Amino acid sequence: MRFAAQVFLLILAACKSPIPADSKDGQAIFAAYCATCHGPDGRPPAAQIARLGVKDLTSPELRKKVTPELVARQVLRGSENKLMPAFEGLLHEIQINAVAQWVASPQFVTPPP
Repeated sequence: MRFAAQVFLLILAACKSPIPADSKDGQAIFAAYCATCHGPDGRPPAAQIARLGVKDLTSPELRKKVTPELVARQVLRGSENKLMPAFEGLLHEIQINAVAQWVASPQFVTPPP
């Protein structure tokens, strides 16, 4: 549990600027709250995979299963092993839905032109 608290504090410290509570910019929310562990493009650094088991959000296996509902539930509740903190109370519902839509979208894994 102490390790999970440290991970949560790391995430909070990584946030460079607050995202407005009514923000629907899933890409910006991901960059502010998720990229610390999952990497800026959804591919986590090797150290995060080894130490915390962070999932590669671009892996073909995960992309077959990913839906906005699945992502929103994970963000809201955190992971079952408690290594990913729950963002309930930290992010507003509109932000959670926005980041869930972004991560589940085909654009998330499409490289920019």
